[in-house]
Amino acid sequence: MNGTGRFPRTRMRRLRGAAWSRNLVAENTLSVTDLIWPVFVVDGKGCCQDVPSMPGVERLSIDRLVDAAGEASALGVKALAVFPCVDPALKTPDGREAANPDNLMCRTIRALKTAHPDVGLFCDVALDPYNSDGHDGIVRDGVIVNDETVDMLVRQSLVQAEAGADVIAPSDMMDGRIGIIRDALEAAGHDIVQIMSYGPKYASAFYGPFRDALGSDGALKGDKKTYQMDPANSDEALREVAMDLEEGADSIMVKPGLPYLDIVQRVQETFAVPTLVYQVSGEYAMIKAAAANGWLDNDKALLESLLAFKRAGACAIFTYAAVEVARLLNGPGQR
Repeated sequence: MNGTGRFPRTRMRRLRGAAWSRNLVAENTLSVTDLIWPVFVVDGKGCCQDVPSMPGVERLSIDRLVDAAGEASALGVKALAVFPCVDPALKTPDGREAANPDNLMCRTIRALKTAHPDVGLFCDVALDPYNSDGHDGIVRDGVIVNDETVDMLVRQSLVQAEAGADVIAPSDMMDGRIGIIRDALEAAGHDIVQIMSYGPKYASAFYGPFRDALGSDGALKGDKKTYQMDPANSDEALREVAMDLEEGADSIMVKPGLPYLDIVQRVQETFAVPTLVYQVSGEYAMIKAAAANGWLDNDKALLESLLAFKRAGACAIFTYAAVEVARLLNGPGQR
């Protein structure tokens, strides 16, 4: 006790008293290299379309996206996650446009890798951008069929790898697809192409603005609960991850983010593999809406939410605010 007898010798506030001290003892840090920027691409030239439900997010044509990727790279954001907004006329029940080697996604990959070879590209593998039913898989008599969908996902993965994808990112949640895609990539000579599996991807209410941006929400018949995970379950997430790792996944994505911090922590602690997390469209939109109404400080809320992912054990974060956050982290001169 001290001289007054009121306090113990240890005062936790000593280390918090100055900024330099707080920084020295910080257990987790957020850096620009933790950020992956999800982007939406549309056909055309010189196109820039606002997404009303996601303030600050735009659908860009390939030429505009190439420019934006260069700006992001200059800020230190060296990885993009690409999502194509496909012309509805190209959408079919079997999603065959996904396997077209000259589709919007493949043209985008080639353009980005030509202009910015040092920027990593995470390329989504799922049929919802191409499926007239709005589902991640092929629908037969009201049922999302697993094995037929996987066959198409393999073809989709191969054309993306041929185009120059660095990371194939199956977000579809079909059973067994990681192993079959891995075997197909190896057989085609794409042995260095990574697979990031959406292992624990939940049937979440937080995806609405994303589907708006992608143009798949209006076509969706029913829900995705027969293949995406039940938000009530966590042990099941570990089974999904174990299977995907055994089948050849290099890293694991947890989606959504903040509502599932416990899953991020369990996955990383259980498997000690690269664990990524997605700050999904609904999470981003909530922060932006609250900030627009003066209820939250936008910058502080963004940084705090992303730091929470690092604290839970994530090695990298998908966030629509990647460029915005990079400017914050780089200091006032980059604003």
